[in-house]
Amino acid sequence: MSRKLIDQIRKRLATETGTVTFPWDGCYRIALVYPNSYHQGMSNLGFLTVYHLLNQRDDCLCERFFLPDAEDLQEHQRTGFPLVSYESQRPLADFDLFALSISFENDYLNLPTIFALAGIPLFAEQRDRSLPLVLLGGVCAFLNPAPLADIVDLVAVGEAEPILPPLLEVLTRAAGDRAELLSRLAGLPGIYLPHATQPQTPKRQYLADLNQSASRSFIQAEETEFGDMALTEVSRGCSRGCRFCAAGYIYLPPRERSLDNLLAQVETGLCERQKIGLVGAAVADHTQIEALQQGILERDGQLSVSSLRLDALTATEVAALKQAGLRTGTIAPEAGSQRLRDLINKGLDEEQILRAVQLLADGDILNLKLYFLIGLPTETQQDLVELLQLAEKIRLIWRAAGRNRGRMGALTLSVNPFIPKPFTPLQWAGMEPAPSLKKKLRFLHAAVARMPNSELISESIRSAVLQAFLSRGDRRIGRLLPQLAEGGNLKQLCKKAGLDLAAYVTRERDEAEVFPWEVIDQGVTREYLWREYRKALRGKLTTRCQAGCSRCGVCSANPGAGLS
Repeated sequence: MSRKLIDQIRKRLATETGTVTFPWDGCYRIALVYPNSYHQGMSNLGFLTVYHLLNQRDDCLCERFFLPDAEDLQEHQRTGFPLVSYESQRPLADFDLFALSISFENDYLNLPTIFALAGIPLFAEQRDRSLPLVLLGGVCAFLNPAPLADIVDLVAVGEAEPILPPLLEVLTRAAGDRAELLSRLAGLPGIYLPHATQPQTPKRQYLADLNQSASRSFIQAEETEFGDMALTEVSRGCSRGCRFCAAGYIYLPPRERSLDNLLAQVETGLCERQKIGLVGAAVADHTQIEALQQGILERDGQLSVSSLRLDALTATEVAALKQAGLRTGTIAPEAGSQRLRDLINKGLDEEQILRAVQLLADGDILNLKLYFLIGLPTETQQDLVELLQLAEKIRLIWRAAGRNRGRMGALTLSVNPFIPKPFTPLQWAGMEPAPSLKKKLRFLHAAVARMPNSELISESIRSAVLQAFLSRGDRRIGRLLPQLAEGGNLKQLCKKAGLDLAAYVTRERDEAEVFPWEVIDQGVTREYLWREYRKALRGKLTTRCQAGCSRCGVCSANPGAGLS
């Protein structure tokens, strides 16, 4: 037994508030597994919410598992000590359900390690009935479940709140053999069984009224990115329709919590932390955002937001963020040229961008971070030049503010490759080839290096190509995960397996092509996405979602859904 690993877990548990423990016997036992570090998993609001929902039930016990840190992983490998839960230090194989919560495709590479540490075969065909069922949940489950189809037994297609109750009603009353159980699960809303003999197209499930179920930091953990704040979900979905953004489509329709509901969650959070972190794809679009911010300040709290909307930013919001100790403002123009901003339906012009920058500068925010994409469809060298011109205009505003305060802040450009994602209008586009992307980054790096108090950062092109491969893949690519996890070369592994890497990553699709992810029904019609793709290539804008809108198919299929 590894006393060192147990002591490490117990040390972390001692810093948490809100951890749930229940008797082991008499419950349906669920291992909730986050395939990355404790630090990242405990910063994930969806993971915390699922943990809370499961442990609210009298007939369920949920305990957490994480990928060990590098040092702890070496200790596991040295001692042969299995992966154990945080709550009771029991091995994963002792649980009834192995529930994966995956938000990022590149975390797929951690699955072979987790399964090996658990002593459970990676592929479903190799597991017998004595081992727990494996459930895939999280964003990746309803973005594209195909790459993990040969690994998992069932997939939760959509949000946890509507899916879990009927699923657990079946699981907690399970009797008979596994085949019979899977047959019963096949008829549940939002459940996809990759190994079923009958064709399925499960429809994504979502919680229509967010007020029905809280989503906040049910456990406060110090060793996390957001350990100094209590997170509160403000809204889900986004009405703006940015054509590259998967979250903007797979969480439709846009929904928001009422002010009263949010203030109740805020008051609970302030019992544990002084700062409230507001979470959502479009926090600033909440119809009562200023009243919410004021409510936090009136309760002697501070606030942080997950995103700033350039065209919705106000001096009041900036002042509240400054009061909360914000040192770096983060905004996302996404593209430097108006042509490309129109292509992605960003709905912003340069004047709006510069106005928002001026508000942040006048609000005495010290540093500024800008997010840009490169490699968008039809991008030219002129678009990159205009990106640099916009950055220089922003830098001059920031320089003037720095001189006024007597202290120069830093400007950071985060520039990353565009990756075509499933269920977006740009799913038909190809990713720009790696050599071209590298050339563009070299050009931008050289230019930004000549701009005082400025820097350019970017993710690895290799990592971006891998993400595109995993997000757009089919069942066949899951077989490569063990070799990829060991650091194998993606191009060589594809060649050996008879797969065409370019066909997955850089190839433009035609209108009629059937995608691997279309084994599920996301709700947005394919016809709507194709029309948006053609509009993108013509640079035509689409207006935001409105109450009663039925153009994309989500709300027309669910009367009463969407904005109110």
